[in-house]
Amino acid sequence: MKNTFENIDEYIALFPEIKDKLENLRKLILLQSSEIEEYIGYQMPAFRYKNKPLVYFAGYKKHIGFYPGAEGIKEFEAEFKKSNYKFSKGAVQFHVNEDLPENLIKKIVQFRLEEIHHKKS
Repeated sequence: MKNTFENIDEYIALFPEIKDKLENLRKLILLQSSEIEEYIGYQMPAFRYKNKPLVYFAGYKKHIGFYPGAEGIKEFEAEFKKSNYKFSKGAVQFHVNEDLPENLIKKIVQFRLEEIHHKKS
């Protein structure tokens, strides 16, 4: 059965056990720029800046997936390795039993904002 939701509030409500962490992640992302907009993309919470995809996140049983795109992962790969985070080409996993790495998340979002801002159309 596929869950249906129309906004990020409804999505977060599907994960009562990690609701606070998902809300905190959402807030961290939005605090990085007043120009960030929320939407649902690929059936998960998504954020855009200047009409371009910025980052996504998703809740799972054992982790929160954070999707800053390939360049966002590549830029912070050393920090992911140092902190033993599982990561792939476009995603990093934050374990639900650990605190969110707020400073790292802020740096990743700021990197993506700069990347979009300086990217040629």
